[in-house]
Amino acid sequence: MAAAGSAGRGRGMEAALRGSRVLLPLPAWGRLLLAVLAAGSCWGNSVERKIYIPLNKTAPCVRLLNATHQIGCQSSISGDTGVIHVVEKEEDLNWVLADGPHPPYMILLDGNLFNRRVMQQLKGTSRVSGLAVATAKPSPPQGFSPGLKCPNDGFGVYSKDYGPQFAHCNRTVWNPVGSGLSYEDFDFPIFLLEDANETQVIKQCYQDHNVPRGGAGPEYPLCAMQLFSHMHAVTSTVTCMRRSSLQSTFSINPEVVCDPLLDYNVWSTLQPINSSGKVDPEKEVIMVATRIDSHSFFWNIAPGAESAVSSFVTHLAAAEALHKASDIHLLQRNIMFTFFQGETFDYIGSSRMVYDMEKDKFPLRLSNIYSFVELNQVALRNDSTLWMHTDPVSRMNDSVEVQVRNLLDILSNSSVGANVTLQEVGHSQPLPPSSFQRFLRARHIPGVVLTDHRTAFQNRYYQSMYDTPENIRMQYPEGLSPEETLEYVTDTAKSLAEVATVVARALYRLAGGANNTSAIQADPKTVSRMLYGFLIKMNNSWFQSIIKPDIKGILGDVPQHYVAVSSPVNTTYLVQYVLANLTGTVVNLTREECLNPEKTPSTEKEMYEYAWVQGSLDPNSTSRVPYCVRSTVHLSKALSPAFELRQWGSTEYSTWTESRWKEIRARIFLVASKELEILTLVVGIVILVVSLLATYFINAKADVLFSVPRDPGAVAY
Repeated sequence: MAAAGSAGRGRGMEAALRGSRVLLPLPAWGRLLLAVLAAGSCWGNSVERKIYIPLNKTAPCVRLLNATHQIGCQSSISGDTGVIHVVEKEEDLNWVLADGPHPPYMILLDGNLFNRRVMQQLKGTSRVSGLAVATAKPSPPQGFSPGLKCPNDGFGVYSKDYGPQFAHCNRTVWNPVGSGLSYEDFDFPIFLLEDANETQVIKQCYQDHNVPRGGAGPEYPLCAMQLFSHMHAVTSTVTCMRRSSLQSTFSINPEVVCDPLLDYNVWSTLQPINSSGKVDPEKEVIMVATRIDSHSFFWNIAPGAESAVSSFVTHLAAAEALHKASDIHLLQRNIMFTFFQGETFDYIGSSRMVYDMEKDKFPLRLSNIYSFVELNQVALRNDSTLWMHTDPVSRMNDSVEVQVRNLLDILSNSSVGANVTLQEVGHSQPLPPSSFQRFLRARHIPGVVLTDHRTAFQNRYYQSMYDTPENIRMQYPEGLSPEETLEYVTDTAKSLAEVATVVARALYRLAGGANNTSAIQADPKTVSRMLYGFLIKMNNSWFQSIIKPDIKGILGDVPQHYVAVSSPVNTTYLVQYVLANLTGTVVNLTREECLNPEKTPSTEKEMYEYAWVQGSLDPNSTSRVPYCVRSTVHLSKALSPAFELRQWGSTEYSTWTESRWKEIRARIFLVASKELEILTLVVGIVILVVSLLATYFINAKADVLFSVPRDPGAVAY
């Protein structure tokens, strides 16, 4: 059939040529040229594979922008290339910065040298075309945080008008190891090498071709690297959003150059409320909050074990423990469990919820909030101590002071008998960076932030690629299968379950519960499953069983918790379905009824959300047993109000955007000397000219060279 098709196409081509007055029959040399070009298109990929070795497990540094400037990295539009030089100690930089005869260089940098001092040296020279960073193993013992020393500075509650003595971390530097590298602008590409095998391939190529011999420079060919990460947006969010807006207005095919960082907040209530209506103004609600996003220097590399996961896993465990209490429907006050997205970038999620509450776009109003409890980095406790941070400014108000004092007493009493000691931070201490600060900007709300640090963070890897399970001391015995690892209860899980238990009991008391709280107990096994799923492997049997069939593609291998620009991200989906699984109820509805609850009279669609989830595998087959879950879990938009208001230069709200790009890739190859490249070009041009002259001569004399000799037996009359 293929041959017949080819023959048919050939006959069609000849007929087209015969029927055209413009196209003439191709001479033999023309047909040969066409054949060569056609074959070249097939051989191109094969030739490329022989020349280049692609690096498939990399993570780039990309460009982010806010109202005033740009940060991050980018390559030139055609990618940046340089001769590879391995830098494993600071002395190796001399070759790159001064001695090496073959600039520009592409540096393979040991992860322990990826610090501000080294990067400032590389930033100020034209002899560097890019950087590939090898992950340090084990993590740098001195700590590594590319974040700011004062996270989210200027967007919290403290300013020249409110607690000026606490503004800009004047009283407490929360992240003393913060180098601010993530907030610098680099004009060359920087990539993270995630695969040790690929790092070794690069080092071997360097050893074979680039190592200086006897003090002299290496001879060609040399091993080179090329990095592609050209960014479309420049200058600031104001500039890139204006350009995108103009493109969308006047262009048929608009080219957007940047996108706002956005996602969804996840929230639910202990007692169901009408999510499309308004809560009674007299109804008091206790708000429990935590963040679910993290960040690092490299795009979508954000493990966030201590900075995010430890706190939101504890929060989820506390929600489950409370929902198991028998009298929650009798509680005087409701409890709202809130998980904010985008908090790393100037409180995107919390500022949006406050904005929506103020504009009556949310079921609750700020006046409904009775008190606020936030969990913020709780895994690295010293001597089992958890610190209670409050706002010294709002406590100057007598009524707020009374409520805060009551809140602290209930928390302290709830820890009696538990392996958790709650201690209050002094009155002179301001709040650490927290979502609670955005609510305080709008209203004096009694609240507390629970952390494992009294002053500076215990976390030495805040907002870095090293904030991994090892950072929060998660350890598993060797030889466990993935399923056994999922179920194994680590010491970290037990510790966080104890914190969740104390929080759940305190919330029960705050909500007006009068019964004994000893039965309110967080489950360490549930905490273990969540830690495994959110830190080690998302694609596990438990997560598979609790999500909808149509989103099973979100279950990647290594979890990352970057907020991104496409939403909802994996973390948001999974927090939503884990919370629904832990606090919801399995209801006896068919698939059609579950997917369309408004068609079933008794579902109370305005009070509950329904989800048809995959369920566990049937023990006797490969099929799953799906079921319907009813819960009070909802999503609300986590997009900065600055973009809703088109105030791209706002100093009140977050203005972070992410640049768009065409391609991100990296590869290595051998590069010849300039002299050889020029010689090859000249020889090629000479051959081309000679070929054209020969072709012209042959074509001009074709009637002589290719004339058919006359048959000697023929007689002409």
